[in-house]
Formats: sequence, C-alpha cells, structure tokens
Amino acid sequence: MSIRTRHIDYSDGDVALQGCLAWDDAATNPRPGILVSHAWSGRSPFEDAKAEALAELGYVSFALDVYGKGVRGSSVEENAALLQPFLDDRMMLRQRLLAALDVLREQPEVDATKCGAIGFCFGGLCALDLARSGADLAGVVSFHGLFHPPPAGSNSAITARVLALHGWDDPMVPPAQVEALADELTTAGADWQLHAYGNTMHAFTNPQADDRDRGTVYAATADRRSWIAMKNFFAEVFGV
Repeated sequence: MSIRTRHIDYSDGDVALQGCLAWDDAATNPRPGILVSHAWSGRSPFEDAKAEALAELGYVSFALDVYGKGVRGSSVEENAALLQPFLDDRMMLRQRLLAALDVLREQPEVDATKCGAIGFCFGGLCALDLARSGADLAGVVSFHGLFHPPPAGSNSAITARVLALHGWDDPMVPPAQVEALADELTTAGADWQLHAYGNTMHAFTNPQADDRDRGTVYAATADRRSWIAMKNFFAEVFGV
C-alpha cells in the first residue's frame, strides 16, 4: 500500500477552488469515491488527513473546498463570517458541493457509479445537504454536523443512505434539532441512522478542540466509535 495525494484546482463559476485527492496506488481498478467536507474554518490538514485515512481503507477520497482556494479562517469571528453566507444561501452551497462531486467522479481512480460523502461540523451539514439535493450517492455521513434544514420546498427525494454521528451534549445541535432531523429524513423516505454519544459535545473528532465554554471538546472514545460506525456503514452501502 502506498497512499498518494494530489491537489486539484477546479471552480464554481468564477470562484477558484482547490481540493486534495487521496488514493492507494496499489489499487488496480477504480474504487468508490468519498467526498470530505470541511469544518467552518475551511479545508485544512485535518480534512486532508481524513481523506488519506479513507484511502487507507480502500476508497478514493477528495477533501473538497467550499470557501475558495487558500481561503481559511483563523478565529471564531473569521470562521463565522465565512460560514454565514452559505447558511443564508443553501442553493449556493448546494451548487458548490455538486461541483466538487463532479470533480471526484471525473478522476480516473474513481468508480463514478459508487460515491459517498462525509463531513465534520459545517461539513456534516454539507454531507446532509448533498443527500437533500437528490444527488446519486450511495451514502453520506455527518460527524457532529449542523442539522439546520434548508428552506422548505428546496429538497429533492433523498436516495442516499444517511448516518448522523452526534454528541448528545452538543450545544449547537440541541435535542429538538435532532428530533427535527429525524422527522425530516423520515418524511423524505430516507434510509437513515442516528448514533448519539453520551457525555459528548461538539467537535468530538478534533484533537485540538478544548473549549468547554463553547461546547467544543475532543472525545477520544466517541472519535473511535464514530469512525468504526462510518467504516461499517460504507462497507454496507458499497458492498465492499
């Protein structure tokens, strides 16, 4: 096994974007492709490392870019300013995500008929919005994602299977929002699962998260369990 990476420049309209593709060059046939959607600060080494970890599992993974090539926040205020326009305009966000999916499918290492997505925090919302778009995806996984629904009437039929991995004590996604997501996915006829981890806050997969006042705290056990849940989920949906 030798994990390879390459940066890919692409665009959405006149917005220049850059993602990172990771794959195992020992693979002799195209493999299922998985998008990795970033948290609210923008694409970072964290998401690139997750793409490489997925490549070690036998997938081809693309850490996508929502904000723009080289655009990253470095504070709570900057991150919020980058995030808010996409929460306000979910169709803009959807278009940006579908552009990344097109790029993933175009790669020769990828079996374009077998694609999925994961995401962390804001990226979890992105994974859910890809499912809501009706895109032809086998499955999506949200890690401590935001559950804000898009505007009424903007969703398509959800054909992707959905796995939401949630910290029960996440102050950014209280139980009422969890129940609302369950209702939304049930109404859409989706095949969905929700795993809630007790005594666990937001950002539980990020070892750098250590702000109890904001509710962002790393939780090693939930991190480990959620990754295992994701592995089992993709093994099922891709049949590998």
